Amino acid sequence: MFWYSALAALAVLLLLSVSLPVPRRIWALVIYSAKYFWLWVADAIGLRWLALAVIGRRASYQRLTRPMLVRMWCEDMGPTFIKFGQIIASSAGMFPDAYVKEFQKVLDRVKPFPFEEVQRTLDEELGREKAGHLIDIAPKQLASASIAQVHTAKLRDGTPVVIKVQRPGIIARCMADMKLMRALAHLVARWKKGADLANPVGVVDDFTKTLTEELDFRREAANLDRFNEIMRELGHGHIRAPVPHHEYTTRKILVMEQFHGLRVDMFEEIRRRGVDGEGKLVDGLRAWFQCVVFYGFFHGDVHAGNLMLLDDGTIGFLDFGIVGRFDDRERYLVTDYMIAFASGNYRRLAEIICEMAGTPPSLDLDAFVRDLGETYRPLLTLSFGEVNYAEFLPGIQRTATRHRMRMPNEFILITKQLLYFDRYAKSLAPKLNVFTDPRLVLGMMADIQKARMQAEARAKAEPPA
Repeated sequence: MFWYSALAALAVLLLLSVSLPVPRRIWALVIYSAKYFWLWVADAIGLRWLALAVIGRRASYQRLTRPMLVRMWCEDMGPTFIKFGQIIASSAGMFPDAYVKEFQKVLDRVKPFPFEEVQRTLDEELGREKAGHLIDIAPKQLASASIAQVHTAKLRDGTPVVIKVQRPGIIARCMADMKLMRALAHLVARWKKGADLANPVGVVDDFTKTLTEELDFRREAANLDRFNEIMRELGHGHIRAPVPHHEYTTRKILVMEQFHGLRVDMFEEIRRRGVDGEGKLVDGLRAWFQCVVFYGFFHGDVHAGNLMLLDDGTIGFLDFGIVGRFDDRERYLVTDYMIAFASGNYRRLAEIICEMAGTPPSLDLDAFVRDLGETYRPLLTLSFGEVNYAEFLPGIQRTATRHRMRMPNEFILITKQLLYFDRYAKSLAPKLNVFTDPRLVLGMMADIQKARMQAEARAKAEPPA
């Protein structure tokens, strides 16, 4: 029941009132939890419907579901919780489907902060003289997100750039909010049946780690450089990320090259311009996979806004605030997982999942293999328009829960990116399947073989310990 929120708020108040650096966030949690608890009560007993009827708005009445109440609570709690909501919205399979669908509503509801704050942050971070090197800054933001917003500008020599500016006060608020989230996650894990398999504390810890990195734009600038370096080493001169201007980059400011082109989901415009969208997607996915297999480094959020077909014919990857990193063991397991998936070898798929996540007591491996086949097979066999992408990752989670298996976050992250690519591919070329296309599958297998040969050669070359 939703009253857990009110109880959780009081528990958090007791647990964290001494340790939190921003106590008012605790009171915000208590106040907003109480607000939505009583709103839920009013709705449950019919008072909310009656109030709307009295003021002549009965037709607008919609019963408040638990996901709706949680989403509105997150919006009231502010940017950190909205950011977490956005992760829920794009992480089907890691959260209940009803919550995933409800949190889709927060993807474009982040209010911009005033342009005066942008100018103030530039002056504070760069100094007024260096900040003056950025000219023609557009007062209207190009995009507004939960932790930053983006404005177009120029350097003094006329070079077009974009400026990513962090929200004022967001670091202190995030630090306090993440402590609150972790305490709430502990309560959910302890009191909600079956929540241990979803690992709410682990989800919050991963979110905290990711958000901490995102809050330092110097890390993102380094990720941009690393991606471009990898593309050069792999010989992919036609695939790139924006080049950062390090002399204007701080923890709170990122100035980088401005890209011009089409988002990968602008399907009609891509066709109208005669762009080979299919070929470019195949190239982009092959390069993305090579980052995984050779470097254990990859873009971790390839949604449509972060992948562009640029006007100069190249492919652009944007927003490297979220990147995945694997050690050698994880790289080998993840690449084996992708090959097992692509080849329909569900027994090997089950073995790899067990190797990374651990095997639950009394696991019926044959039944697990059958259920994995039912879950994964549609992506390999169904044609455009038949694949229900919204149900795929929830289906994986249901299969895992049925067998008391905790799906490794690495597999969820990788699969999520592959689903992005497959959705774009099927929209641009209905007969293309990124999981079975020989250009990709054979290339993946060759890349894996080459990576392992290189690892063996390095191991032989290293002096004995």
